Amino acid sequence: MDLLPAEEYRIGIICALPHEMTAAKAMLDEQHKPTGQANGDENVYQLGKVYEHNVVIAGLPAGRYGTVAAASVAKDMLRTFTGLRFGLMVGIGGGIPNIKKGRDIRLGDVVISEPRGTLGGVLQYDLVKNLGEDEFERKGMLNPPPNLLLAALTSLQAEHDMNNSKVPEILNSVFERYKKLEKSGYAFPGRDKDTLRCLGCIGNGLPEPCRLCTNGAINRGTREDDDPHFWYGTIASGNELVKNAVRRDKLGEKYDAICVEMEAAGLMNDFPCLIIRGICDYADSHKNDEWQKYAALTSAAYAKELLGFISAERTQLQKPATEVVSQ
Repeated sequence: MDLLPAEEYRIGIICALPHEMTAAKAMLDEQHKPTGQANGDENVYQLGKVYEHNVVIAGLPAGRYGTVAAASVAKDMLRTFTGLRFGLMVGIGGGIPNIKKGRDIRLGDVVISEPRGTLGGVLQYDLVKNLGEDEFERKGMLNPPPNLLLAALTSLQAEHDMNNSKVPEILNSVFERYKKLEKSGYAFPGRDKDTLRCLGCIGNGLPEPCRLCTNGAINRGTREDDDPHFWYGTIASGNELVKNAVRRDKLGEKYDAICVEMEAAGLMNDFPCLIIRGICDYADSHKNDEWQKYAALTSAAYAKELLGFISAERTQLQKPATEVVSQ
């Protein structure tokens, strides 16, 4: 294990849950010894290398969630690792499918924050003005990811149009290296355990059969394989845990959001980063933990593939994150 000074690390990865941090650590090509930390920095770090990048991984304190907790971890990370250029938030989130729009998001897929219109890739859905009767007016703006990351996204999307993603290959390599992961719940749960409930049929007692579903499960057909698909757009973020399909769909319709989660909004203006979320549920009353570990792993594998499209030299040329957020 190498021992490098803190200023040699260029990329920070933040995770909210233990299994998200496990997934991120599993992507390291080598691990480094701990280094000294700034006074008052209470984070615990895993240091290492992904391809040619020196990266630092931190998780939120146990039992802490939400935008404020994420912002606190990022602030301390920047105090110690002053050479960081940008960050990645890697973990899980709830999908917002829209079959009518062709957005057939399924469990295990990966959602990536990408600017759309006036939105920078992340929307803070609980920073709104309540106009009554479930009508809301958005307040405030969140910064988009750094241009270097957006350029890498473009290159990776173009590559995926021509060739298969390396994510399945990365996952297979991880399972070969860490055999316990498959036995610990990180393996693909099976598409038979992926059910999207029909909102129109829930408790309505319709007199005629629904054309969209069978016994309340939306008919979505089968995919050619079980590899994760990737979706780019707006991620809705806030301190409210969304477990309501009506609320989920309103976020999707009003802001064209494709995912909902609880930490990203705390990072965007003070930690230049990209948000990568593996879909573990549909943010409805049927939420469960069965897909969380696998979804964490698919998001981390996507992050690793993305870093393969960014050179260490170009990363070095970026302004330190501390300078960017102070502007």
